[in-house]
Amino acid sequence: MSSYRLEDLRQHADTLRTRDGGAVNLRFVEPRDTDELQHYFRSLTTRSRYNRFFGAISELPKGLLSEFLDIGARERFTVVATKLIDGFETIIAEARYAFHAETATLEFGLSVDDRWQRHGIATALMKNLECRAAALGAEHMFGDTLRSNETMVSLARKSGFVFVNHPDDWKLVRFDKEIQVAPQDIPCASWRLADLSRQAERPSASA
Repeated sequence: MSSYRLEDLRQHADTLRTRDGGAVNLRFVEPRDTDELQHYFRSLTTRSRYNRFFGAISELPKGLLSEFLDIGARERFTVVATKLIDGFETIIAEARYAFHAETATLEFGLSVDDRWQRHGIATALMKNLECRAAALGAEHMFGDTLRSNETMVSLARKSGFVFVNHPDDWKLVRFDKEIQVAPQDIPCASWRLADLSRQAERPSASA
């Protein structure tokens, strides 16, 4: 992603589809989302916040909120899924991911508003993250979750991830998936084009 200008990230908005075919907009978070993002996390149930952050918090601490909004810093990005509700653009899901170039891996975490769970949004979001991983050149993508988080464990299993023990915390389990997608085969159109553009910008071997 470092090859893209951050001011142009709005062109990489995507449309996700819920299980019943409804449209959900997915885009990079922006400074204007500060209050809405904080409201989103405050609105999650205690269990959902605990599952997302592996601890008890009632809202994003100031430092963590700043990290969520600092798009591109250290190859870390936040995306929000939004819908128009009562005339207002409302965040109903989020994901944060980091690309580790040295290991060619993409690490991610996500959450969905409790009122919007079981609509297929998490599944669609996971598939979109796979497109982003492929476009960045990741060979694997992985996430961590609490062993007790049956919803996330089930989602990862259905999405084709394999499970391994977490290297640092016995309460967590890590799920990993190999990414083997050619640029022209990336299913998300915007990220297929982004990857083809990235490939074209690479210096040739003869240069």
